[in-house]
Amino acid sequence: MDITEIKDKQKWENFLLECGEKTFLQSWNWGGFQEKMGNKIWRLGIYERNSLLSAALIIKIAAKRGIFLFCPHGPIASLKIKNLLIAPQLQGTKRLVRKSKIKNSFEILINYLKDLAKKENCSFIRISPVWERNKENIEIFKNLGFKEAPIHMHSEITWELDISLPEENLLKQMRKTTRYLIKQAQENSDVRINRSQRLDDVEKFNELYQKTVNRHHFAPFSLDYLKKEVLAFAPDNQVIIFLAEYREELIASAIIIFWQGIAFYHQGASLVKYPKIPVSYLLQWEAIKEAKKRGCKTYNFWGIAPTDSPRHPWAGLTLFKKGFGGYKKEYVKTQDLPLSGKYWINYLVERMRRSKRGL
Repeated sequence: MDITEIKDKQKWENFLLECGEKTFLQSWNWGGFQEKMGNKIWRLGIYERNSLLSAALIIKIAAKRGIFLFCPHGPIASLKIKNLLIAPQLQGTKRLVRKSKIKNSFEILINYLKDLAKKENCSFIRISPVWERNKENIEIFKNLGFKEAPIHMHSEITWELDISLPEENLLKQMRKTTRYLIKQAQENSDVRINRSQRLDDVEKFNELYQKTVNRHHFAPFSLDYLKKEVLAFAPDNQVIIFLAEYREELIASAIIIFWQGIAFYHQGASLVKYPKIPVSYLLQWEAIKEAKKRGCKTYNFWGIAPTDSPRHPWAGLTLFKKGFGGYKKEYVKTQDLPLSGKYWINYLVERMRRSKRGL
């Protein structure tokens, strides 16, 4: 096996089309977004005899607390590994061969990243894997010297919905209250859902977003970040800003990314000024219907709380998302590979931040 940097967008995206478990955080356009944010990136392909087996977008993060290499929701493995074809007489060893190939390709990637981190003066490597949270996958990281990170960078527990079913079936699967509130909003002539890719509408989203931040006390993304995220996906028509109005006043909004048959509810904001006007429910339903029109098979509501505790900061949002029906996915928690003593400064800073957020 060997590693080569991939420079061709079509080659990268075509490979990811062959992969099963994935999110837009490994897409070509997310790499482009990171470059717009001033971050250095590498798109790495792990090959075996000229066959691309896995890929990883790597981002150099230069924060005040430390410099590190980061792989968001990766690396991504080809279904060629997961559905490995073995001669009939060797079918009993299929799982072992598959496990060996995944482990070997990952070890090669980590060794490559260790050298890269040294050249880039990084104190650690961080990976937010999009791998199922099970003992086997956790052991792969542990055996390579990784430790659980003090914070998560991206969603580790997501709520997803199979939207390949007809609309009437999707409505039947929803919580009764959710279904009722969607209908209520549909029948309200003062409610309107608009769609946009305009930067001035990102500014409108941001005004609402800042009010949501003040209400829930989470660390927000900047307006520059939000604009560049939309600009990265808009040329390929992979993003829509949904804006929900009541009597011409914006009271809810969401940024949805559509990529490779999956829709992602990535950013959201709302007011509590009109608690009896359920526009947020109708907004999500319109986003789901848009995803179906685009041929998406899955709607990813993004992160949810790890427990059902009503005291968790995400409890209300989690209840809202689950009301649409669907299922939970849990990924291996964010993993760190310390490379120097400087890592522990970052570790302590992030532990304190996590404690302040009540997570």
